[in-house]
Amino acid sequence: MVLSRLRPRSGRKLTKQVCRVVLDHLEKEYGRELGDAWRTVRDILTSPACWQHAVLFNRFNYPFQLEKDLYLKRYHILLQGYFPYCPKSLICYISRIPGRIPSERHQFGKLKGYYLLNAASLLPVLALELQNGERILDMCAAPGGKSVALLQCAFPGYFHCNEYDTLRSRWLKQTLESFIPRPMANIIKVSELDGREIGDTQPEMFDKVVLVDAPCSNDRSWLFSSDIQKASCRLNQRRELPLMQIELLRSAIKALRPGGSLVYSTCTLSKAENIDVINQILNSHSNIIPVDMKEIASAWSHEFTFAPSGQEYGLLVLPDKGKAWGPMFVAKLKKSAP
Repeated sequence: MVLSRLRPRSGRKLTKQVCRVVLDHLEKEYGRELGDAWRTVRDILTSPACWQHAVLFNRFNYPFQLEKDLYLKRYHILLQGYFPYCPKSLICYISRIPGRIPSERHQFGKLKGYYLLNAASLLPVLALELQNGERILDMCAAPGGKSVALLQCAFPGYFHCNEYDTLRSRWLKQTLESFIPRPMANIIKVSELDGREIGDTQPEMFDKVVLVDAPCSNDRSWLFSSDIQKASCRLNQRRELPLMQIELLRSAIKALRPGGSLVYSTCTLSKAENIDVINQILNSHSNIIPVDMKEIASAWSHEFTFAPSGQEYGLLVLPDKGKAWGPMFVAKLKKSAP
């Protein structure tokens, strides 16, 4: 890829319009929950020109020329060396300057060299601490970015990628085809199961479960809803999401072997869908232990801004100036032996 293709898109005329119905709703809720921090978060979320995109390299088709070009553009490697679990095979570049490089087109039979994503999406991946040979369940896997990131970290013995929605499942399959070599298809299974039933059909089958991109209030995209009626309907249904998230988590716990780890993550700032969900799980499951993530927050604080309080059992990434990553909530749980 030549340098001229790496010009950021932030200079283009933006057509996105903030949905006032959604913004007014979030103003009341997050203004109360986040206090003064909400002002900065709101300014970032409603200003796409401030958004940043990370460049995750594909180790199965490493983009050497792109790496040289990114160096010239003063991109730097994210996270490497700052935390005990950060595999050298996971290479992700970021820039402090807002903008993004072009995405690669899907070409059948040809692997892509990189994946564009919100850098905060790598936090649940690293928190899982995947090791070679482990059996992994990605319960809500579409569009596939986190599945691709997990496969940059290690070679699982078995990787079950599930996505209940048919259209999103097709997207997931295309993503995996674009990044993962065919011989690895033998260890990867893609399904369209109801995640709430997996625990009953596959009890204690997995060493680690990642419940990432759980159905949630996607603040970043909801703010730009073009259909006001649809946006209002989403907001009305929002109160039902925590119940679904709890049901998914209970299923994930059943699917997890004793001694195994689970990572729960959403892309919303909502307390009801984040820490409240975790608290309810901890109060109803004596065999589930929260993993302290203070060390992780300390190691990653140079790249991410975390909510300063109210996150006893998880981390909440707040979009900030020069660190426009998130929103992203991450909590890690461990299942104790009987």
